[in-house]
Amino acid sequence: MTQTLKLVSPVDGSVYAERPVVSPDAAAAAVARARAAQPAWAARPLDERIALVRAGVARLGAMNDEIVPELAWMMGRPVRYGGEFGGVKERADHMAAIAAEALAPLVVEDSDRFRRTIKRAPQGVVFVIAPWNYPYMTAINTVAPALIAGNAVVLKHATQTLLVGERMVRAFVEAGVPEDVFLNLVLDHATTERLIADRSFNFVNFTGSVAGGQAIERAAAGTFTGLGLELGGKDPGYVMEDADLDAAVAVLMDGAMYNAGQCCCGIERLYVTASLYDAFVEKAVAEVNKLTLGNPLEEATTLGPMANARFAATVRGQIAEAVAAGATPMIDPAGFPADDGGTYLAPQILTDVTHDMRVMREESFGPVVGIMKVESDDEAIALMNDSPFGLTASLWTRDAARAEPLGDRIETGTVFLNRADYLDPALCWTGCKDTGRGGALSVIGYHALTRPKSYHLKKAP
Repeated sequence: MTQTLKLVSPVDGSVYAERPVVSPDAAAAAVARARAAQPAWAARPLDERIALVRAGVARLGAMNDEIVPELAWMMGRPVRYGGEFGGVKERADHMAAIAAEALAPLVVEDSDRFRRTIKRAPQGVVFVIAPWNYPYMTAINTVAPALIAGNAVVLKHATQTLLVGERMVRAFVEAGVPEDVFLNLVLDHATTERLIADRSFNFVNFTGSVAGGQAIERAAAGTFTGLGLELGGKDPGYVMEDADLDAAVAVLMDGAMYNAGQCCCGIERLYVTASLYDAFVEKAVAEVNKLTLGNPLEEATTLGPMANARFAATVRGQIAEAVAAGATPMIDPAGFPADDGGTYLAPQILTDVTHDMRVMREESFGPVVGIMKVESDDEAIALMNDSPFGLTASLWTRDAARAEPLGDRIETGTVFLNRADYLDPALCWTGCKDTGRGGALSVIGYHALTRPKSYHLKKAP
């Protein structure tokens, strides 16, 4: 009997879409077609591949009026925010712009006796396992540079955003990318792991949970398949005594609450210097109380439901445990009457928190943030590093010369100064500790999606 994946909408609990799972044999055949098509794609001129990828992105943008409400139904992001196309285009455009330089051969010698070079050869078939929280932007991080570099791409999307892969492939194929060069497959976990274990792919990029990353590593064990893993996060912010208080509150609360807190680099814990602590908390509470929780299809809604009732239950559990252990909830849920005990969850700010509480140590991935008072840089850095994760950290001070040395001491992938929750495609998107390994975007992203190939050519006399 064919298994079916069902996408349950967080808006009303209805089944919004369902698709049959591809069988192991059919999946293997599809990957074989991608492998057969890849050499001809790689043989095309770089400029042609770039043009086709840009055209695919443009075609995707033309679908945006359909995509925005579709995203609201699938994972709950309010339509007022207009979808993800701006970020998709920014990232794809940057990777296209740097491709010629990033993929250019490194010439060691080109004399009358020798030509010695290092070229960047495509990996072959790249498998992209994309998450639901930013389903288009996270996928494009790998899809665009992988195709530009001459790889074939197989995309597997999360069940919660089941239709995204179909739309992406349709857009790129309609723009001229060969069908077998970019494929979308609806796979279950068992078939996914079997394909990886069978060395079906030359590189696997996964964005998701720590447990998911561990499963990918286990499946790839002994295959020598390259892996890029962006996993959990518990991103901190540190507000120093000379910070622009209003700017810090606005940006950090947006970083904590936007997308119902379901952001890879969302702010989940804050450390505020003692002299600003009371004022920061007061302003933060006022800022969060401005949010309107409700149906994401309504323009007035600024905070939609969480993508799944199970995710909301995790956050509710963390909050309840913290309050039972002495934390103080600063937001009255009564101010958010749409909170239904299911996917619709009132935002929360917690004070009097400690690192003994799950809400300050485990990933929440929801609209909650804990705030602690600190007395010094050393205390703040020790607390920021007291985490199994390391994706981004946000520093707030008017003194840039002070910030960079502090950033050097923080165990993280990206250090922000006076901003948060942003991905710059010119910089490597990376993490440390349980956040994963590898790096996407920037020149370094191309290095992951290609392999070095050396040429030592002795010229005839």
